[in-house]
Amino acid sequence: MQRKRYSPGRVPGTLLGLGAGLAVVAGALTGCSAADTAEDVTVDAKAGAAAAPVAPPGRYRTLFEPCGAVPQATLRDLLPGTAALTDVERAAVLRGTAAVTYDTDRRVGCAWTADSGNGTHRLVLDVERVVSYDPTVSDAARAQEVYTRKQLAAGIAVPETPAPTPTAPTTAATASGATKVSATGAATPTGAPSSPTASGGATPPGTGAPPAGTPSAPATTGLEPRLLGGLGDIAFVGDTLGMTGGSGTQRVVSVVFRTSNVIVTVEYRQRTTGAAAAPDSKELQDRAQNLARLLADRLEE
Repeated sequence: MQRKRYSPGRVPGTLLGLGAGLAVVAGALTGCSAADTAEDVTVDAKAGAAAAPVAPPGRYRTLFEPCGAVPQATLRDLLPGTAALTDVERAAVLRGTAAVTYDTDRRVGCAWTADSGNGTHRLVLDVERVVSYDPTVSDAARAQEVYTRKQLAAGIAVPETPAPTPTAPTTAATASGATKVSATGAATPTGAPSSPTASGGATPPGTGAPPAGTPSAPATTGLEPRLLGGLGDIAFVGDTLGMTGGSGTQRVVSVVFRTSNVIVTVEYRQRTTGAAAAPDSKELQDRAQNLARLLADRLEE
């Protein structure tokens, strides 16, 4: 048998095939390792991401039935015209008329009306449960926004947060002829008067007593629209007086308070006819506030 002649630099076909196979296997292993590494990095990145904080839910999930929330004795005091009605008529008036709402877990209301010899009394109750659909805003914070709009509509300004009081700069002892720094930062020669009036000069414009004939601020009666204390988380009372048809007058008193994510509005109005005196502001305010406090206690049950 004749032997094959060996040629230098020539690789047998079998070795070439074996080398190519090893290269393919190595490439596959390298690709798998790279893919696993990328996947691990992605998982680590997701695991390290901080979740956005979720605001707490409101305290209340449901609302009470409004027409039955006011005691019968309280209704008879608020609606004096019921005294002249028959038992059947009085029962119908004191039963109240429920407000039409689409979700009684979100908003409810009731109204009562009774006529008397010289006018009409009307009581309206509105209870709203506020829900925030923003996970970063709590229900109570959203309810405060709704309450603030009601307060501004009643002409009661929202108190501003006072700015921090600036501290006065320290004044060091100065030599004769030197200057010192005032609270405004201006340099003043030592020994010089700090103001024109200190040296007997004229009073600067805009200061001193007001000129004769200037009207003074109107005196307050303590019954004007204002914030109320000790009622819910925050509360206010509004009071308006207007004319009705002919020579009659109508006073509308509204007490609004917020407890967590629930806003309660008590509207109590009296209308007079003819020459009858205008409804008394203090009487209506006292009655509306007493009812509002009763409802606030009901929310605590």
